[in-house]
Amino acid sequence: MSDLRVRFAPSPTGSLHIGGARTALFNWLFARHNNGVFVLRIEDTDLERSTGESARGIVSALRWLSLDWDEGPEIGGPCGPYFQSQRLCLYTEAANKLLEQGMAYYCYCTQEELSERRQQAMKAGKASRYDGRCRTLSREDRIRLEQEGRRPALRFHIPPSGVTVVTDVIRGEVAFSHEVLDDFIIMKSNGHPVYNFACVVDDSSMKISHVLRAEEHLSNTPRQILIYQALGEPLPVFVHLPMILAPDRSKLSKRHGATSVQEFSEQGFLPEALLNYLALLGWSPEGEEEIMPLPEIVRQFSLDRVGKNAAIYDTKKLTWMNGHYLNEADLNSVVEQAIPFLQQRGLVPDDVSPEQREYITRVVEIVRTRVKTLAEIADASDYFFSDDFIYEEKGVRKHFSKPGVDRLLSAAAQRLEPLEPYETRVLEDAYRDLSTELGVSAGEIIHPTRLALSGRTMGPGLFELMAVLGKKKTLQRLERAVQFIRQQA
Repeated sequence: MSDLRVRFAPSPTGSLHIGGARTALFNWLFARHNNGVFVLRIEDTDLERSTGESARGIVSALRWLSLDWDEGPEIGGPCGPYFQSQRLCLYTEAANKLLEQGMAYYCYCTQEELSERRQQAMKAGKASRYDGRCRTLSREDRIRLEQEGRRPALRFHIPPSGVTVVTDVIRGEVAFSHEVLDDFIIMKSNGHPVYNFACVVDDSSMKISHVLRAEEHLSNTPRQILIYQALGEPLPVFVHLPMILAPDRSKLSKRHGATSVQEFSEQGFLPEALLNYLALLGWSPEGEEEIMPLPEIVRQFSLDRVGKNAAIYDTKKLTWMNGHYLNEADLNSVVEQAIPFLQQRGLVPDDVSPEQREYITRVVEIVRTRVKTLAEIADASDYFFSDDFIYEEKGVRKHFSKPGVDRLLSAAAQRLEPLEPYETRVLEDAYRDLSTELGVSAGEIIHPTRLALSGRTMGPGLFELMAVLGKKKTLQRLERAVQFIRQQA
């Protein structure tokens, strides 16, 4: 497949949706597995909805996912430009070719007229298809209509009978009768192409060999095939990927949680985890293993393992997967990605010194095993960066209200003060010895100590926590807790 060329062609009308990201990933995997070319094309001819901000956001999201492209925005290529808004001359040229061949014609019908006819057809129980009345307009008719101020659109002339068969890698052959395919607009009255026309012109000129896209585009494919044939261009191989549905098998929407790549990034998901999860939405690897590094997914990826049935979007599984990656990833990489979340919470400064980074690294190392996202790292570690925390009410009732607990914490502080080195093993031994000497269980000292140092009843191992906090902060917080308990008495 040395000539294999695929493309991802998003419309910049919003953020990169999870479905679009899955489509981009499958195209990228198919190209990388077969040593092909992955093209990024921005379909921005919808003047009312497309924005430069959305285009930049999509590019940024793909960069964050590490889905690099061989041709496209920012890097160029032999088939550019890669923004449809910069390719209008190509669409005009192709449209003129269809006009000359009699495969397209000017339509002067207004939106109001078309809407009225649709309503009349529906009332009569007929299909609301375009009736083709502009197909046979004379030159004189056209001049008269243009003198009225009407600006024509350009319609493609569908053959009146027959069927167009879509041959799809996943779904086999799907036939569409021409009776349901009315003459559709290919160029708007403002001179801009519509989707079905522009993507054919672009895919042909960019020599795209395989079109991998969402299942919802299957109904567009017969129209596109007819345009390919009218232009005398070879057809690509069509691959329509299964839908992604919510857990209740409804259409995926905001009410099911995050649905864009940007949202997942902002919530602290790792790109490696998201890619791994997306790969499993509609594709099955060879074995039972679900945690797969990207190179292994590339090695295994093939279209014959892409299913027909809809994939179910499960944020619980993604969150579990993200927790695994968070725990297994390179610590320095996790720290680098966690720092912005700590900064957003005001826990660390904008400019982190080497000493502060070292401390942050030690904090992240002991809390990341207990959380699932980068945002949760900030939630789970705030007490490492601030002394101004509140003790959990349930912890106060359970651990600070017992008689003599203040004396236990004071004794613990006295035992800790001379300790050197101030390390996990030494701290644990000191607490075990103290509990024996005082004739109490280790838990009777450990639980109130945890509450005193973190304000919480749960968290990382107490002695790891103490070692990271350091002796000075540990002693200060124990004294603070003693004073709090005595004031409550």
